Amino acid sequence: MLAMLTMTLAANAQFEKGKKFVSASLTGLNLSYNDNKEMQFGFQAKGGYFIEDCWQVNAMVGYDKAGKDINGVFQIGAGGRYYILENGLYGAVNVKGVFSSGYNDVMPGIELGYAFFINDKVTIEPAVYYDQSLKEHSTYSTVGLKVGIGLYF
Repeated sequence: MLAMLTMTLAANAQFEKGKKFVSASLTGLNLSYNDNKEMQFGFQAKGGYFIEDCWQVNAMVGYDKAGKDINGVFQIGAGGRYYILENGLYGAVNVKGVFSSGYNDVMPGIELGYAFFINDKVTIEPAVYYDQSLKEHSTYSTVGLKVGIGLYF
């Protein structure tokens, strides 16, 4: 019980105003699905800043490759996170531009995840996400799972 209390206090200290955040995530992991592709594997890099306690703004870049017959997709976006519980549970909203040959889209999204602290600065962050296509909902909107490693400093 004492160890859990210590982890909660360490996590709380990382969500303070003025702290910075960087992460790298593997997305899709063959668990995302939409009508246009059967599997997906991608990478995202994200950097953020806590503007208030538990409130983070961030920017991201990413690349997705979905199947052998579909071109790679470059993504750039911005968003925010709110740490619902001071021990790591968060909700996030974002919007990203998606660019590929023959396909461009704007995709607002939501995410629910958890920051598991390995130590006082490093986390493993699994999350489920939903990205809504503004171009064609039924074909390009995506539900998926991602796992990332985050650094809080």
